[in-house]
Amino acid sequence: QVQLVESGGGLVQPGGSLRLSCAASGSIFTISNMGWYRQAPGKQRELVAAITRGGSTNYADSVKGRFTISRDNAKNVVYLQMNSLKPEDTAAYYCNAEIRTYTSGPHSPDYWGQGTQVTVSS
Repeated sequence: QVQLVESGGGLVQPGGSLRLSCAASGSIFTISNMGWYRQAPGKQRELVAAITRGGSTNYADSVKGRFTISRDNAKNVVYLQMNSLKPEDTAAYYCNAEIRTYTSGPHSPDYWGQGTQVTVSS
């Protein structure tokens, strides 16, 4: 059994910052790619940022230069530092990870967190 638990969401004024964390726990053998997605009301879920186990990153154009994704492989945690937040960043943010468990064989299925709400408003 694997769990992803996000934290760090909340209400922030435009121009402010938040740091999201996502911790993976359970019967984990190894974690490959990790990422953050978001979904605003009435919109499809979209990729915000992703990071490989080796630290290579990619970002949605809308967050480049403002958001930074990082991870701690020893702790099985991924972070999203969000700066210069805008009202259009308001959404539920979801953590995603490709996790190979001790019972999944050579496969690394996707796992999702429950989501954390980020609201940017004055």
